Amino acid sequence: MRTMIRRVAMAAALLPCLCCALPASASAQAAKQRSDIDARYKWDLASIFPNDEAWKADLENLKTGLDGFAAYKGRLAVSAANIRDVLRLRDKLSIVADNLVVYSKMKLDEDKRVSKYQEMQSQASDMSSRLANAASFIQPELLAMDGAKLLSYAATDPGLKPYEFMLRDLVRTKAHILSDKEEALLAGAQPVLEAPSRIFEMIDDADISFGNIKDENGKDVQLTRARYRSILEGPDRRMRRDASDMFAETYMKHINGLAASLASSVKKDHFVSSVRKYDGSLEAKLDANNIPVSVFRNLLSAASSNLAPLHRWASLRKKLLGVETLYTYDLNATLMREKPREYDWAEAKDLVLKGLSPMGKPYLDELAEGFNSGWIDVYETQGKDSGAYSWGTYTSHPYVLMNYNNSLDNVLTLSHEMGHAMNRLWTNRNEPYHYSDNPLFTAEVASICNSALMMKYMIANARTKDEKAYLLTKYIEQIVGTFYTQIMFSEFELAMHDRVRSGGALSVDFFRKTYRDIYQKYWGPELVIGPLNDISGMRISHFYRSFYVYQYATSYAAAQMLSDRIVRGESGAVEAYYRFLRTGTSEYPVEVLKKAGVDMTTPEPVAGTIKLFGELVDQLSALMADKG
Repeated sequence: MRTMIRRVAMAAALLPCLCCALPASASAQAAKQRSDIDARYKWDLASIFPNDEAWKADLENLKTGLDGFAAYKGRLAVSAANIRDVLRLRDKLSIVADNLVVYSKMKLDEDKRVSKYQEMQSQASDMSSRLANAASFIQPELLAMDGAKLLSYAATDPGLKPYEFMLRDLVRTKAHILSDKEEALLAGAQPVLEAPSRIFEMIDDADISFGNIKDENGKDVQLTRARYRSILEGPDRRMRRDASDMFAETYMKHINGLAASLASSVKKDHFVSSVRKYDGSLEAKLDANNIPVSVFRNLLSAASSNLAPLHRWASLRKKLLGVETLYTYDLNATLMREKPREYDWAEAKDLVLKGLSPMGKPYLDELAEGFNSGWIDVYETQGKDSGAYSWGTYTSHPYVLMNYNNSLDNVLTLSHEMGHAMNRLWTNRNEPYHYSDNPLFTAEVASICNSALMMKYMIANARTKDEKAYLLTKYIEQIVGTFYTQIMFSEFELAMHDRVRSGGALSVDFFRKTYRDIYQKYWGPELVIGPLNDISGMRISHFYRSFYVYQYATSYAAAQMLSDRIVRGESGAVEAYYRFLRTGTSEYPVEVLKKAGVDMTTPEPVAGTIKLFGELVDQLSALMADKG
């Protein structure tokens, strides 16, 4: 199943509501009905299915097609032809299943209240599961074969040649695959192994509720996660403090349960990695994409050994806010005194095309086509899915969901999501279906590269000092949220897993002290961490997907290096980037980036992002001093 690339609000990553999808902005008036929106501002899903009847026909075709697997079960080792044909069958039916899932979900996202599409989505999801079950014998049978025999099939059969890399990767991981009975036992234990995550979600989503605080007019307002984020980004310091205190005090009531669930999750990861004969959870997680452990450790080492620019930012933020003491609830507060300018939809498209002009004519031509050919669902309407995402299928053009509100954030979101869309479009054209996805390690590079090009263009073309200061601040905070914060989280995550790996115990005190020490190290002496502001490490849902968040930082570093080369007009930079956009999973992600000109096994990309960050902080400091 192809992955939906959903916009993540990393700029607010220091807040307890980590990595929430961007909410649809509140408007002064009620949102319009979908029928009130002109067709040119809606996506056209005809490239997936022309209508619902065609969707229903393919649903029936898929049901019938599943019977085809029976002819191959237990017979894959007999011949290369059997392997070739069953893999082709799986691809063919998977394309149909993807179309069914994506179409029904996107129709539902137009208006969540439509029961017809609720039912269609459920049917598509069920059929996708049935396909997975019908094809589940393929990998175990291939793994049961002698590796040399399997690879000889791949090397000699022309029809299997397109699958050779996939089969080689399967053989590579064979040492970590258990016996049939052990694999079945581990699979049966999944509900138990997933329990820590479910427990955390129940505490965080169902049990946690907040009280009221006073707004700027002295009236009671109920605190929610969305409001909390808005308040911490707002100008009222008393409200920020009160909201921060209430959040921390509320979570403290559940602190032992949160600590127990997180500790259980870390122990679960250690158990599974040990059973699969890995030297720890980190190695097990990175091995899925054959990423050297040195990539992770180099990231942490390069960042944590050069924190002076982040410390300078803390000092400058303190100065610009005009506060005597910088607290954690000041780290996301707005520094602007004036409302930033707005951009209507036509201006947004024009600005994105100008900002991405260094990408070259082939890229810009297709970007313009996407803007005007039913790729994008633009405006908020009643019942529509919130936030923004890029999606699509192997046989369709890409799609982008927006809830456009004329803000600079939404302009940047448009460029970000179109980066994903172009990556999907070019990869689908170049790769066979089974290599057409993009792992997270590389998936965010295409979107962040667009965002970086946009920021560079807009800063260079700012019309006033105030506008330039606003853009510099936006760029700085983007790096803080997507780069530094994710590395800080990764260092805390590594400390947890190393503790268990070495036989140590995890506790509330360990979590709090470790998180506080790392938090203080990254932000430096200007930041004062309140007595309860060290519990955030137990509130981050991504820690239940071990060693996940570091990939945001590596993607950011790679994208910054690529965008810098493109802006400078370095010979071959655009062509190398095009090759990157065309490559899915037919190579390991580290190698894909190397061919684009970024070697994540070296400190250079990380050092480059740190250098850029320091330069931006210095530019903003000089600009504000010049303004007086």
